[in-house]
Amino acid sequence: MFSKVLVANRGEIAVRVIRTCAELGLTAVAVHSDPDASSLHVRVADEAVALGGTAAAESYLDIGKLLQAAKESGADAIHPGYGFLAESAEFARAVADAGLVFIGPPADAIEVMGEKVAARAVALKADVPQVPGSAGAVESAREVVDFGAAHGYPIAIKASYGGGGRGMRLVHSEHEAEDALESARREAQGAFGRADVYLERYLANARHVEVQVFADTHGNVRWLGDRDCSVQRRHQKLVEESPAPGLSPELRISMGEASVRLARTVGYVGAGTVEYLVEGENFYFLEMNTRIQVEHPVTEEVLGLDLIAEQLKVAAGEELSIAGSGPQPRGHALEVRINAENTAGGLFVPSPGKLAELEVLPRVGLRFDSGYEAGDEVLPHYDSMIGKLIVWAPDRSTAVRRMLAALDEFTVRGVPTTVPAARAVLEHPDFAAVEFTTRWLESDVELPAAPADHVGHVEEEADDACRDEVWVAGRRYAVPFHTARVAGQSAGAPTAARRRAGGTAPKKRTAKAAAHSAGTVTSPMQGTVVKVNVEEGARVSAGEVLFVVEAMKMENPVIASGDGTVEGVEVSVGDVVVAGASLAVLVPAEQAA
Repeated sequence: MFSKVLVANRGEIAVRVIRTCAELGLTAVAVHSDPDASSLHVRVADEAVALGGTAAAESYLDIGKLLQAAKESGADAIHPGYGFLAESAEFARAVADAGLVFIGPPADAIEVMGEKVAARAVALKADVPQVPGSAGAVESAREVVDFGAAHGYPIAIKASYGGGGRGMRLVHSEHEAEDALESARREAQGAFGRADVYLERYLANARHVEVQVFADTHGNVRWLGDRDCSVQRRHQKLVEESPAPGLSPELRISMGEASVRLARTVGYVGAGTVEYLVEGENFYFLEMNTRIQVEHPVTEEVLGLDLIAEQLKVAAGEELSIAGSGPQPRGHALEVRINAENTAGGLFVPSPGKLAELEVLPRVGLRFDSGYEAGDEVLPHYDSMIGKLIVWAPDRSTAVRRMLAALDEFTVRGVPTTVPAARAVLEHPDFAAVEFTTRWLESDVELPAAPADHVGHVEEEADDACRDEVWVAGRRYAVPFHTARVAGQSAGAPTAARRRAGGTAPKKRTAKAAAHSAGTVTSPMQGTVVKVNVEEGARVSAGEVLFVVEAMKMENPVIASGDGTVEGVEVSVGDVVVAGASLAVLVPAEQAA
């Protein structure tokens, strides 16, 4: 058994692994970037090593720095957590080559299942059903258009070496192909270090159900039940539960057995998750995540297991403690992800900032897995997750009521959070009736503006036309809609995207507003400019994407609120901007004429 584990991650999952190491009598070593020097995962670890740098590429994605940290600390094993390098075959091989234990599957399995096209070939060999997809990676918009002509729309462009919705774009027509492909490749490169993407026919009316699998080095492969992760925005999960409600026993067993076949075919070891799209009694292979999942706690709660401890023991050569596949779940568990995002209008705007207050009152059947405490800062450089609120109850309806009560008692001040969205989901009759799909949250749920007690101090502008701005901890955020802010000009008529998001139309432009000859288009958040679509003198139309600003691993388009002419562009690709920073000067169409 190894004795010292370096945790190559940050935030909630790093804290979770460190605490489980302590329970098993193992020494845990944290690593950190410069901004993370005083973060919770550093404070709870036995030791910590500075990686230096700010961006993930300079720290948590730097294999050389991580191996050096292991050497300096004397660690003999590395746990990658989830995200960052957790599904990097290169990292797994480098760890093994350094004589260390990689707490995860073999590099070969990561490589095959991490490359989504290769994973589809394995699924075919293992006789696992799957949706139509491209034969390999795609590089041109023409390939996307040709696939759409052959299989129909919508099409999902997906990162070949990633997951979690990063590098994924939906294409509803051939006119969207070029921009969607470019955006997906750019985000995939930034998140996973590889720009490769592939295509799948997108099932618009399916549920997202996943199966937890575990394998050891003694030939034991088990499936440990299922989870429903259909409640998503931007292809990222918000609410998860186990067991997945409304599935027949036959369907559960079929998915479980298919997952075991897949794991055996690829020579899998450790914790993994096989994800499916489910329509009726049919299921289709989506992907396999070769790591521990964010939502693993709901499986732990219904099975009475510590999956992180199981990972550590399997990596040390022990046999699985689970006697057989398909153990009977006890009761029902729900998980709500608490992210620092403003949910108003369904836009989920990333909103970093200092947590002035963070408190979870104790309650039977409740746990809170978090990477933060009150006084910590949710940094703009990484993802927006504050923590995960998890409840267990004897049945699903009780679990829902228990979660709603826990959300009522949950206190966070300083940043807006996804709590209002979670409440809207759990209170919706469709959720109670299990009548939802992966598009349900974005298409059918009307989300309220975040209440004042969750967003901190809000200062209103004197001009009614500017009331889509709030100030949180001294920072400005555009709340209802991701439209380009033009000084003195209201946001104009709602776009189709706004109406789908459940937003209400802003007030019409006033004579006072129209009198301004020009205005400033500002960034709605702190982030990095990753795309500039306009140049000086360009004529733009309402709804047109002017800029794309990346913040907290999300790309956020800045959209023109009305017709006009660009008088000046003030940023370039790669510029880091603060909330409220000027991006361009826009002259309204009637003034330009």
